[in-house]
Amino acid sequence: MSAVLPGVHVLSCPTRWSDVDENGHINNARLVSYIQEGIHDLFRHHETAVRESLFPSGFIIARHEIDYLEQLHHRPEPLSVVLTVERLGRSSAQVEVNVCRDRITFMRARTVVVARDRESGRSRALSPAERIFLSAFMPDPARAQAVLAATTVTAAAAVSAAPPAQRVAAGPTTGGLLPSRRPRRRCHASAR
Repeated sequence: MSAVLPGVHVLSCPTRWSDVDENGHINNARLVSYIQEGIHDLFRHHETAVRESLFPSGFIIARHEIDYLEQLHHRPEPLSVVLTVERLGRSSAQVEVNVCRDRITFMRARTVVVARDRESGRSRALSPAERIFLSAFMPDPARAQAVLAATTVTAAAAVSAAPPAQRVAAGPTTGGLLPSRRPRRRCHASAR
């Protein structure tokens, strides 16, 4: 069962007795399955994703970065798997997943989810509808607005890829071409 709050997707997920290891707590590998269930619920079962046929060829998990914060024990009360979208790329979304119960966060993960092309089995660009859908789960309204504005840049990029005679001038200094982007530096700091 999932619930939607502004900027957040929440999946209620029970623990299972079979998830308990010899130390009496939920095994760390089993905790990864809660991340996957939350992501699958958002990308494949959310009513908007189903209604608009988003991600028709599914998605690929490209990366998990996980911090185990507290030991989790099996109890009848379900976990809350809380998902927010931190960043959108050309073909990917970085999703933060927090596994919580009783206001305690047991695990925090950052997962990179990539849209999949059915024919090649490789990544493909996110569609404008997919970008709009995912931007609704960005907790920072300013960042979500920037993502929506970037959706229109995607159309401008298609114009710049046209033959020179069909290009629309982008300004006096660029000659109709979009400026090149510098590679991003990646920092893998963990906030606790």
